[in-house]
Amino acid sequence: MKRFIITVISIITLFVLQGTLFREFDFGDTVPNLLLIFTVSIGLMRGDKAGMLVGFFGGLLLDIFSGQTIGLYALILMYIGYLNGGFSMIFFPEDVKLPMIMILVSDFIYGFCVYVILFLLRGRTDFSFYFKKIILPECIYTIVITIMLYPLILFVHKKLKKDELRKAHKFVS
Repeated sequence: MKRFIITVISIITLFVLQGTLFREFDFGDTVPNLLLIFTVSIGLMRGDKAGMLVGFFGGLLLDIFSGQTIGLYALILMYIGYLNGGFSMIFFPEDVKLPMIMILVSDFIYGFCVYVILFLLRGRTDFSFYFKKIILPECIYTIVITIMLYPLILFVHKKLKKDELRKAHKFVS
């Protein structure tokens, strides 16, 4: 129950930070995708189901408050969380390379999916412009913020896991 509450609070907090504080520090009119960082991290740390759920609810928040189409961001982030959860078997918490690579690749996939659904299907075919102005700056900014945010997510994950193991040990003894 504690993990669930902290996850919900984290999703809401990251959504608010992404939409408010980081809008003040935008980089070329882009902000880091904090919900994507959290979704990928949870997928890697806790598996595909947890990544999928976090991605869905984080994306649903984006859908509700961005207004274009309900379900688009929820679907994209849900799949990203699920796919990253598949890598949880080779995830080592101390090795930051895998999360960094997966967040970078996931952010590119996220940007590409948004381009295809919101722009390409409406006849806007200039992918190089979209890549240079939106996808690439967001990927760079997201990776820079990942360097600071990922250790915090990892710390909370380890603390919760330790508490769960302690409670399970007390229950067994």
